[in-house]
Amino acid sequence: MKSLIGCLTLILTLLLTTSGAYSQLQMNPNGAITPAQAVQDILIGAGINAFNVTFNGSAANAQNVQNSVSEFNAGNSGFPIQSGVVMQTQGAPTVNFDPDLTALAGQTVTNGVIIEFDFIPTGDTLSFNYIFASAEYTSFTCSSFNDVFGFFISGPGIAGPYSNNSVNIATVPGTSVPVAINTVNSGTSSSGSTLNCDQADPNWQQNSIYFTTSYNPIFSATGAVANFNGATVVLAANANLVCNEVFHIKLAVANAVDTALDSGVFLEADSFTSNIVDINIQAGASITDTTLVANCTEGTIYFTRPASQANDTLVIYFETSGDAIEGQDYNFLAPGDSVVFLPGQDTVTLTITPTNGGSSSNPLSLIVTAETITDCGDTITAEGTVWLLLEPDLTTTATDTTILCQNEEVTVWGNVTGGFPPYTYEWDDGQTGTPVTVPVVGENGEYYFVFTATDQCGFQVTDTAVVLLNQTLNIDTLMQFPSECGLATGAVSAMISGATGTPLHAWTTAFPDYTFLTNATVAQNLPSGWYVYTVTDNVCSATDSVFVEQDPPPTASFTPNPAIGYAPLDVTFINNSQGASTYYWDFANGNDLTINNTSSQNQTYTEEGNYLVMLVATEGACSDTAYQLVVVELFLPLLYDMPNIFTPNGDNINDFFTINPENAIELDMVIVNRWGNVVFESNDVNAVWNGRNRNDGAMCSPGTYFYKFRIVGMDGEEITEHGFVQLVTD
Repeated sequence: MKSLIGCLTLILTLLLTTSGAYSQLQMNPNGAITPAQAVQDILIGAGINAFNVTFNGSAANAQNVQNSVSEFNAGNSGFPIQSGVVMQTQGAPTVNFDPDLTALAGQTVTNGVIIEFDFIPTGDTLSFNYIFASAEYTSFTCSSFNDVFGFFISGPGIAGPYSNNSVNIATVPGTSVPVAINTVNSGTSSSGSTLNCDQADPNWQQNSIYFTTSYNPIFSATGAVANFNGATVVLAANANLVCNEVFHIKLAVANAVDTALDSGVFLEADSFTSNIVDINIQAGASITDTTLVANCTEGTIYFTRPASQANDTLVIYFETSGDAIEGQDYNFLAPGDSVVFLPGQDTVTLTITPTNGGSSSNPLSLIVTAETITDCGDTITAEGTVWLLLEPDLTTTATDTTILCQNEEVTVWGNVTGGFPPYTYEWDDGQTGTPVTVPVVGENGEYYFVFTATDQCGFQVTDTAVVLLNQTLNIDTLMQFPSECGLATGAVSAMISGATGTPLHAWTTAFPDYTFLTNATVAQNLPSGWYVYTVTDNVCSATDSVFVEQDPPPTASFTPNPAIGYAPLDVTFINNSQGASTYYWDFANGNDLTINNTSSQNQTYTEEGNYLVMLVATEGACSDTAYQLVVVELFLPLLYDMPNIFTPNGDNINDFFTINPENAIELDMVIVNRWGNVVFESNDVNAVWNGRNRNDGAMCSPGTYFYKFRIVGMDGEEITEHGFVQLVTD
């Protein structure tokens, strides 16, 4: 319980106004807070004594952290409430039991947040600031999803329509209309009919001056709040009170009909105040909410009085104490140690300019106390402490990361707390800012990246980001098996080590498109080309590539022997080819041949001419062709003998009669005895007579025999001759 009876704590809210301190709404570093913390430590300001805090009707749950209740700080995001508490329906429990919220919504409510507490004011008024936001905007304006919230106050002198005779003070300014989706919006229906908005407030379109979507980028950048799509401007809730009496307040927000789109209300820190002079210290930059640094930052003391006293002259006296000496460690604050409010003036400021300070472990304290008298006649003493330092205690944190997979680039970061943001970061490789991307390629081990951070006052600190590369997955070997020339008969194979879990394998190729081949360590039936292999285990992946070669193309070569001659010409073709398995011969004389070996081939050319012989050597889908010219010249002359004696006696000497024709293609021969009887006849171009009678095969008698023959040459020449031959048997 925060007690301000007889003692008002000086509020030292040192605002971070420099760029870069925050880029979005910042939530409490520890996440959500307890409803009791929200009330006692954040919301309650001067002149209020609060107790008996409950959450959704439970005093015990008010002491437990609730995910739907969080502290926030606007930083430099542009959000108009600098700090405070957000109550949101996101993740909130059911509140469908609450009759007050049901009455406000005009529908069944579902889930939400209700924080209640008793309080004793030291003045006669109550005032606090708030913003209502919702994800129902702007798509469900004028729908039945009329998410609502209310601030119900009850106590002496209050008679209202809600439970405990309470009244709702969260209303459209100047009216008794509760603030809700269908009463404060863009002034345009997004759900068809305007009937629901008309029933909620006939003047609802005029209330659009209290609606804005300018905070939406801030909401989107903050993951800790619902994705609100619209909000009210800053509104104030006010109530007239009775001094030193017990009052009860209920702060409530709820979804209506469903739980799909959430709503919330932002309550300003220290804004629950009664009508006394408020004292607030702010600074241009800070390292904590109570610290100033000599020759770097200044603090401003704001004395603010309630509007009810604005027409009078008011003098506030203050005192300074602590380790710091006025005029030596900081400037003189004000003559006579007092401030004067003139009529119509509600705020007076003093500037604290530190010129000296202690160390980070032993700063100098400056204590400011002041007294005011409330409308109820109570004397309130306010006291607060500011600490003065010569330089801030800068603390750094940096990446300390182990990566299990080699990457070409890794993101590293450094972070600084303390000092005066914004900070600048310079890395040893020349990069600036944080985070940065750095190369980490090579052997396993530690990689160090040093950065220096400088705050806006020039204070510096250096730290090192460490990346430990500890990759176990490795591609040991990639093997290739060549493809036959021009065919898809090649293969690839991979061998790996150090895999964690069951690895996945992928072979891909870049032709004709980057195509997946197989999920295996082996890929087959491949043409020649580059293949990329990627293996992925439970923690890492590794990639390598291999080129599938191709068997060399064949070479066709042959030699004709002889390559030139007279018809008929017998030619032997010697196959000198290499690297082929199939051979096709075209001998250019009407003959061709396909064989699977390099054996020599023979051909006879009987006619004069030039013969271009072709040999095709083939391996796979590749082939080579060789040509050789065979020249057959003019035919030889027709030649023959005309012997006149032969001796067929079996001594193998001159045993036969023949005319020995050369270059003849036809022969007709007839041999007769002296009486004209035919003893031998033949049309064989190689005909020979062995001396026997053709009729009975008996050896003919020795004597003279007469022959006649006709021969024809290759060129058609025809010769007819006759003569005699002497057959001798002795």
